[in-house]
Amino acid sequence: YPRQHSLEIHLSKFNLTEIKAMLGSYTKVLFVRDPFERLIAAFMQGMGSSPSFSSFVQDVLDNGQHNASTTWKPLTSLCRPCLVQYDYVVVFGFLRQELSHLLHQARLPADGLLPKLRDAEAQWTYSWLSEQMFSELSLQQKQQLSHFYRWDLSAFPFSGSLLTG
Repeated sequence: YPRQHSLEIHLSKFNLTEIKAMLGSYTKVLFVRDPFERLIAAFMQGMGSSPSFSSFVQDVLDNGQHNASTTWKPLTSLCRPCLVQYDYVVVFGFLRQELSHLLHQARLPADGLLPKLRDAEAQWTYSWLSEQMFSELSLQQKQQLSHFYRWDLSAFPFSGSLLTG
């Protein structure tokens, strides 16, 4: 869109006509990740001051969605998938397959542009880690997390998420 190319400008700064023109002129790609895996990654990266995963989750729940860090805030509140018609939704864990398809659709050579991705290894590691971390949580915390991320869980294909069952 010719008007602005600054990373600091949010769509909310434009009027509805400009927003529609901008969104219509781009291929919109959304990268998503299971919300529970996002919480684990945030905890592992030391984004909270909690000594245990369970207390970290409790801090997240106590602070609520409005005070949540963008690192673990529900994706539906950040990217507005009901308002923005994304052309592609790329799910973490299937990056190589989905990025290859995306590059093919854009008529770009996938072989030279894609880094080496080990999706299967990442999936296995996060599956194991998720089960370990999930077992640390109380039933109430599990239920509260499922409620906290209910819109993400219904908007995106996280069928294997521990928060869905």
